[in-house]
Amino acid sequence: MSLSIEELGRLITRRRGSQGIRSAATQADVSPATLSRVENGHLPDLATFAKICRWLDVDPAQFLGIDRTRAEEPVERAVVHFRKKATVSVETANSLGAMILAAQRARKARSDLIGSS
Repeated sequence: MSLSIEELGRLITRRRGSQGIRSAATQADVSPATLSRVENGHLPDLATFAKICRWLDVDPAQFLGIDRTRAEEPVERAVVHFRKKATVSVETANSLGAMILAAQRARKARSDLIGSS
């Protein structure tokens, strides 16, 4: 299942429920201000994104357009959504995409190595 990046804020709101922002942020291991910003539609940096996904128990690949059911096939692209403000240049977005793909390939190679031991 693929999720749009807009869904991240809605998932935070749903997970947080009636719980205060400070308590939820502590659980997610991010600052209350950061969790509030992401909940209100701002994009987090990669480290914060990973922490929030762990807290939500959501695979980050769902936001990046990566189909885990085809894990044996090489991933040809990562879909990254930047919304509201054009704060990231095209070059930076392309570099981030390349970095994500390189990390995925390294993780898969390591997993394959460990699995074959």
